[in-house]
Amino acid sequence: MRQLDSKPTVEHGAVKTILEAKAKGYKTILTFKYHYNRMPFPKAGGEEYQRQIARTDAVLPLVMGKVDILMIGNEPFIESRQQDWNPNFNAFYEGLAKRVIDYRKQHCATACPTRLYMGALNQLPNPEWRNATTERWMAFVKATPELDGVSIHPHINGIEKSKIFLDYILPRMRPEQTFIVTEFSLIWWWQENMEKPVAPAFADKYGAPRTAQNWQIVQAALETPFPKAQWDDFLKMSPWFEGRKHYLRNQMKMFRDTGRLAVATYGFKQGSSMKAEWGPKKTPWLINSVFAPATIRKNADGTSQPNYAWIDDFRALQQN
Repeated sequence: MRQLDSKPTVEHGAVKTILEAKAKGYKTILTFKYHYNRMPFPKAGGEEYQRQIARTDAVLPLVMGKVDILMIGNEPFIESRQQDWNPNFNAFYEGLAKRVIDYRKQHCATACPTRLYMGALNQLPNPEWRNATTERWMAFVKATPELDGVSIHPHINGIEKSKIFLDYILPRMRPEQTFIVTEFSLIWWWQENMEKPVAPAFADKYGAPRTAQNWQIVQAALETPFPKAQWDDFLKMSPWFEGRKHYLRNQMKMFRDTGRLAVATYGFKQGSSMKAEWGPKKTPWLINSVFAPATIRKNADGTSQPNYAWIDDFRALQQN
């Protein structure tokens, strides 16, 4: 939201892009991100709060009734300091949510196509992230009829951990409310394996040292993108990936089996930030991506190749 201060809101890249996507017939979700993870959280009703109200007011006329889902708060608990998780934190976000709700009521009241969700909960397998503040967050969602539900971001190291998210949110919502999953992955499982030795079969086939670690193979692919067969072999020959190559299919089944999933979205393309400052401790988001322009040599026409394993399940899930 702070980015809105530097140029007219209608010119902001996220606003322009999402409206262009909607005009082309795509379903759209827009997230309002209010981040304070490196500074004290502002007082609800105070000067900074009013600035966020003004920024929100500048976006709403452009997107209300056009985007399919507005998410109030992106990852509010990550985008704040843990010492600031208190009643003021809740009051701040509740006030912003009420502002959005009131605007929709006044300007898009009759069969408004824009649904409202509260932003994503993170790290719920960690007991510290299930606390009085998250309880009030869910209580507000349940008590507010204008809200369709809540979002979750299950970035986990094992699919069983996602059940903790579902077991937490579903009993705390009204039966007709749903959840959205705007991010999910096995990122922390990939991370656990980056500093482990590469599969010997891959090393022998492609002349890499058997002592090389997985992150170093990724680094080599980032420096000089591999042919698709070589990148596929890296993942296919790695038990830590091959044993979880149907994660998308399995995770979506778990979400859908609740009967309460509205929509889930998944990381589509390896972006520039994923490879910046690559090293053994770098979070390996690029393993998640459906398309792999950073690690696989592009086609002759400049188009990107799909990442190993994800693409078939990704396509099949959309036909469900």
